[in-house]
Amino acid sequence: MKITKELLKTFTPDRIRNFCVIAHIDHGKSTLSDRLLEITGTLSTRHKNEQFLDKLQVEKERGITVKAQSASMIYEYKGTQYLLNLIDTPGHVDFSYEVSRSLYACQGALLLVDAGQGVQAQTMANFYLAFDQDLTIVPIINKIDMATADVPRVSRELDTLFDFKPSELILASAKAGIGIQEILAAIVERMPQPKADLNKPVKALLFDSWFDEYRGVICLIAVHDGTITKGDSVSLSQAGGNYEVLDIGLMYPEPTPTDALFAGQVGYIITGMKTVKEARVGDTLYHTKSPVTPFPGFKPAKPMVFAGIFPVENSEFEQLRDAIEKLTLNDASVSIEKKSSPALGLGFRCGFLGLLHMDVFKQRLEQEYDLAVIITAPSVRYELDLTNGEKITIENPSDFPERNYIETVYEPIIDATIIVPKDYLGNILKLCQEKRGEQKEMKYLDEERLILKYRLPLNEVATDFYDQLKSLSSGYASFDYEIAQYAPADLVKMDFLLNGKAVDALSVIIHKENAYEMGRELTTKLRKVIPRQLFEVAIQAALGGTIVARETVSALRKNVIAKCYGGDISRKRKLLEKQKKGKKRMKQVGNVEVPQEAFLTILTKD
Repeated sequence: MKITKELLKTFTPDRIRNFCVIAHIDHGKSTLSDRLLEITGTLSTRHKNEQFLDKLQVEKERGITVKAQSASMIYEYKGTQYLLNLIDTPGHVDFSYEVSRSLYACQGALLLVDAGQGVQAQTMANFYLAFDQDLTIVPIINKIDMATADVPRVSRELDTLFDFKPSELILASAKAGIGIQEILAAIVERMPQPKADLNKPVKALLFDSWFDEYRGVICLIAVHDGTITKGDSVSLSQAGGNYEVLDIGLMYPEPTPTDALFAGQVGYIITGMKTVKEARVGDTLYHTKSPVTPFPGFKPAKPMVFAGIFPVENSEFEQLRDAIEKLTLNDASVSIEKKSSPALGLGFRCGFLGLLHMDVFKQRLEQEYDLAVIITAPSVRYELDLTNGEKITIENPSDFPERNYIETVYEPIIDATIIVPKDYLGNILKLCQEKRGEQKEMKYLDEERLILKYRLPLNEVATDFYDQLKSLSSGYASFDYEIAQYAPADLVKMDFLLNGKAVDALSVIIHKENAYEMGRELTTKLRKVIPRQLFEVAIQAALGGTIVARETVSALRKNVIAKCYGGDISRKRKLLEKQKKGKKRMKQVGNVEVPQEAFLTILTKD
């Protein structure tokens, strides 16, 4: 169907439905989105089973949604045509920010639950996000054709946790195309129309943006009031500046120009923006001559995990900077700060929402921009009260002040929800205890699974907690968290000394209880990678002035007594003493040669 300005004008707010799909990771969001696009004729059948809305290579490889995607459909129901706008949202805990900002443009949500796996931790988190936004939620039990499907159990869970009655549930299989017509009917009948007014001045919400090499920044907007037409002069509340609308249209499912967007509709707009700073997500767009009251601001995403990103070749720093700038256009939640490391040269200190977020960002740098990068071990943001009454925040161990200047150290604490089969309960309780967790609640979800509520330090979760959780539960446990507060903790900075000189790039912040164990582990790792020098190298882990662990790299020796065949022993001793003095002097004057591999061994996560 050809989309024209005249056709769009016929879709008044009462014939528009804006909705999103929310679910736990891998419960079938992208597949359902594909089926909806096919049934409404938006996608041709040659795209079938291609996960059309997962456009990034990393999404296709991992089978996850990283970037929220939007697509419009025209659906005829009981003789009336409706314009449906779908937003496919990510399912992993790290991308809940993407979900929350997509919900601003919607009035309803499809809550998808796998008929085999049932309600998972992220299902609960996404339900409450949508519930807090006052969206109308339509529950769908997906994958009912699977051998492992247990519909009665999942129905009971949805009733117990969210008060959904069996009559409200839609049974479907997105892969087999079962129940798709019922879902489309529910979208039209159950979900409310957008509260929009064609006669008011233009007011639109910018809820997503991405970078196109040829056209600059493409912004996704939800038009609240009025009509935006190609050629209009528009402004942004927060960013300021005036722009001309160069192109405007619907995602149908690719960008389709329509010359105008009307109240209640969701589409894209191109204004020739060139830089990251201009397209601020959550900004309000309006006609330059008719200012309006801006939308209340988004709660911005707070990066919680920090890591350094450095180019393997120092000459590639400029390419890395350009690539990171372009990627941050697609991801407003990454914080960037330029850093210089004595070990790794010029690079960036980046803040991420979580470990998967960090991993995906690195993979995109490598795949989309062909860069070889080094990513350092993740750390979190701490708050410190100093003895002089000052309060500071730090996320880099090298910025940690001396112990005598610190009054109290506060670390971020998370409220974690873990859903685990009862067979693996012992393993998970032990893991949470090792990570300094405090149990808040434990109750049965059904006969086989329990919900655990734990309070955990983020710094313990930020390294390998999620991997261990999956490993100890054979992949069956699910995990979700939200930042709760900062709490006082007995944290210390551990320095690493090579022949008495501290190396800043190797410092770590750890809990005092784990200091001895961590010191032993890291000094042993360093001993294996620092090459032998012509003099002995002492590797020490120190807390302030106290050495907690030591390893020694023995010296390379030249056989200076090879030429002494026979003769008095004093001749040999004299040569060995001379060599000993030379090595001592060399140790005092010469610096230890530390290869980049040695820093990587410490910096990168095992």
